[in-house]
Amino acid sequence: MKYLAYMGGYMQAANRRISSGNGGGRSVEEQVLESNPLLEAFGNAKTVRNNNSSRFGKYVEINFHKEGGISGAAIRTYLLERSRVVSVNNPERSYHIFYQLCDGASPQERARWFLKPAQEFHYLNQSTCFDIPGDSNAEEYKRTVTAMAKVGIPPQQREAVFATVAAVLHLGNISFVEEREADSSKVAPGPAYEHLQAAAALLGVDKDGLEHALTTRSRMMREGVIVSPLNVRSALDNRDSLAKIIYAKMFDWLVAAINAAIGEDRNCAASVGVLDIYGFESFDFNDLEQFCINLANEKLQQHFNQHVFKQEQAEYEREQIDWSYIQFVDNQDVLDLIEGKLGVLDLLDEQCRFPTSTNKDLAEKLYNTPSVRGSARFNKPKLSQTAFTIQHYAGPVTYQTDNFLDKNKDFVVAEHQQLLEKSDRQFVRQLFPAPEPAADAADGSAKGSAPHTAIKLNSVGSQSVKQLGELMGQLHTMEPQYVRWALGDGSAKSSAPRTAFKFNSVGSQFKKQLGELMGQLHTMEPHYVRCVKPNGLNQPGLFESSNVLHQLRCGGVLEAVRISCAGFPSKRPYLDFVEHFWPLAPELYHRKDLDDRQVTEGVLRLSGLQGYQLGVSKVFLRAGQMAVLDKQRTEKLSKAAVLLQRFARGYLGRLYYKQSQQAVVRLQSWGRGMLARRQARALREQRAVTVIQKAWRSYKMRQQYQEVLYNITHLQAMYRGLGARKQYAEMQRQLSALVVQSNWRGAKQHKVFMALRNAALVVQGAFRCKYALLELRQLKTEAREATKLLEDKKALENKVKEVQGTLELVQGQRNELRQEVKELKAALAEAQAAQRAVIEERNVAHEAARAEAAAQLKAAREGAAAAEAKLAEAQAAAAAETQRVAAEKAELDKQLKVAQDYIQRLMAEKSDIDKRFHGMKQEMITRLQNACQQRDDARAKVMELENMLQKAGADVRKYQEEAKKAIAAAQAATAAAGTRLPPGTPPAAAAGAATAA
Repeated sequence: MKYLAYMGGYMQAANRRISSGNGGGRSVEEQVLESNPLLEAFGNAKTVRNNNSSRFGKYVEINFHKEGGISGAAIRTYLLERSRVVSVNNPERSYHIFYQLCDGASPQERARWFLKPAQEFHYLNQSTCFDIPGDSNAEEYKRTVTAMAKVGIPPQQREAVFATVAAVLHLGNISFVEEREADSSKVAPGPAYEHLQAAAALLGVDKDGLEHALTTRSRMMREGVIVSPLNVRSALDNRDSLAKIIYAKMFDWLVAAINAAIGEDRNCAASVGVLDIYGFESFDFNDLEQFCINLANEKLQQHFNQHVFKQEQAEYEREQIDWSYIQFVDNQDVLDLIEGKLGVLDLLDEQCRFPTSTNKDLAEKLYNTPSVRGSARFNKPKLSQTAFTIQHYAGPVTYQTDNFLDKNKDFVVAEHQQLLEKSDRQFVRQLFPAPEPAADAADGSAKGSAPHTAIKLNSVGSQSVKQLGELMGQLHTMEPQYVRWALGDGSAKSSAPRTAFKFNSVGSQFKKQLGELMGQLHTMEPHYVRCVKPNGLNQPGLFESSNVLHQLRCGGVLEAVRISCAGFPSKRPYLDFVEHFWPLAPELYHRKDLDDRQVTEGVLRLSGLQGYQLGVSKVFLRAGQMAVLDKQRTEKLSKAAVLLQRFARGYLGRLYYKQSQQAVVRLQSWGRGMLARRQARALREQRAVTVIQKAWRSYKMRQQYQEVLYNITHLQAMYRGLGARKQYAEMQRQLSALVVQSNWRGAKQHKVFMALRNAALVVQGAFRCKYALLELRQLKTEAREATKLLEDKKALENKVKEVQGTLELVQGQRNELRQEVKELKAALAEAQAAQRAVIEERNVAHEAARAEAAAQLKAAREGAAAAEAKLAEAQAAAAAETQRVAAEKAELDKQLKVAQDYIQRLMAEKSDIDKRFHGMKQEMITRLQNACQQRDDARAKVMELENMLQKAGADVRKYQEEAKKAIAAAQAATAAAGTRLPPGTPPAAAAGAATAA
């Protein structure tokens, strides 16, 4: 399934969803892939031989569109093992979903579904196995929930499914006790009654109604409906029947929901069917499930044999070779015994129609029917009166008929149907829909027709539907099991009721499903996969030969091998054959005039083989002939290898001799050279000793000389250093004295300077505050005059009009220049005039700024004269303002120079005069905007001066309080400078004197 989903575009679809941001979407490939673990959770269980055994047959048909992607799928299931819901052998397990729900549900879900550990549920604790080694029930539960979400089952339905599973578990814990009346029962008090309440709540029915449905049985008689109590044993069987039918219908609903979510593409380009069905089963106790499973394997084995035979036959005919008919074991007689006319299934259905029949009656019917008893595949065991043996293709299997009738009549009890179809839960009502009223057959009476009672018996095994009116008399004495019944319209005084029923048995229903499956398989090209277990202990590294051989025999593999060996089991294309066996006839292989078929024929003729066949494109060999050819090829290659080894060893021997000879000569030359080098080395050593002695003696003398020289030099350096350090210390002491003196004098002067500067700052602040207040009053007076504002507005409007007139003039000149080149100089003169006007406006602004600065300077000078020329700081402020104005003038001059350069470029670029005039227009508009901006800045400056004056007013009061202290400080500073101030000197004069000092 994973391979098919991957090849169908699963990863590409996931990448497309991630890239598009739609991570929550579901693709068909993902739904098909996730349906497998979902069905395994509800339909697989642990058995003795397999930890994840499928207890149902499954056929998945995957549809593909033209591009090769999956476009749809459909799932069909066969024969779910219902008995495993209520009965489990040790050490097997029931279906995985029960254990996943008990261990993986959250605390809220456990409280909502009244869940307990798996060990406390009767349907699960019949076996001691609750966990599978290596698997976690909680993690598997999360995976199951995720799979349901990815398949497309909404949360409400997922909740309903799990609630139904929990209800089945609670039904198993309902026990019964005998009542006072004979053959009657009731629900046992205590925990059993609590589980009854939980099951009723989860199923959405009344607990009393559920108890009544479990402990009573209704029978339709001629006189009316008769309600009979059930004993404890019958009540338990009734409870198990309800649990099985609920789980089976829920499983069928789940399969239908998956099919509805995925959707089948009936217009697909291609389809692949995957059949996963049970294998051949043979246990100590074989029941109806094993009988149906082995029937399915017989059908599949027959299809497998026919397919292998037909495939071999088709290939022989396609290759046009001579061949004879291959004999193989045909199991058609087994199929006739089981599903033929008056076979086992027919006799089983016949006995199921009689409610008083027992397993002994069924066995006797099988033993005495000629069509069954006369079959060579049917045997009666010697030690049993109720069992029978069938010789299957895989071996004999003995079936016990104890439960055949009950399991073949697995129906929905009328009480259960009536109870669950009125459930409060929509999901349960979907599982058990209310039946439609049966159609009334008309009677001959004029006053009213006789009522009809529709009785439908559902059990596992029949596909034919027929009316059995001739059995009416016998049915009045029966206990029919009802799925649905309805009374027709008629009067109460009508005649006796007439009864009609539809009988569906499990065996023949399964037979019908197998027929449809085989018809589907015959329309496809089948490929078989046989799963072989190496051992029965589920352990790695252990291989049981007898077990594997038994599985191969049961799977029909040995029979398929025998069929293949009966013909030509070994076949190869000519090219492959020649490439492999050409060493047997190399002279034919290297001939250019022979094709592969001729070379193959020559190789076989030289090999002496008989019985082979040469087809159109392949060579066909009998059993064992391929081994003969391989043996001859190996011998031929071995002889060739020996020949090659002989020549190679001779070549290596000669090469070794030559290398040894050369090595001896080389060793001799090395020995003679070694002796000569030894003698030369002795002479060199004698000479070297003489040289070393000479060098050592000279080294010792130089070392003594260097030691004496170093000692003398060291003494001289120490003496000279001592004198230099003394001189340096004296110089350092004198320098330190100078630094101390300079710092002391500087500190005194700095102290005097700071006192004078603080006094001057106080006086300057006072005078500046005074004149700032005067200026503020003047500005407020001017601001109140509306006429001045109107004049400013009119002046600005006049300037704008002048500029617009200038622009119109420039545009007129530009048009004139386009028409007549001779007027270029006049237009340029007008442009220069406009430029000069702009410059004059700037000069006017400059003069205004200078006038304002001069007024401020004059005010500062008057203040200084009034303070007897002692406010040098006012002059400094005026000088600073003058510098600012000069800087603005320089900036204006710079801009004027830029404008002149711009006009010169205009004169130089006559060819682009239109573009230049447009730029001048834009520049003039920008300058006008700048003038407006300067006006706005002036108004902002006025507001800023108001704020500054308010702050200065607060500071004036502070400075007036400190005036006396400033005067005193000024007098002290003057006294320190050697100047005496006469008594009564004004503070301003004192500050001026301090500043002058």
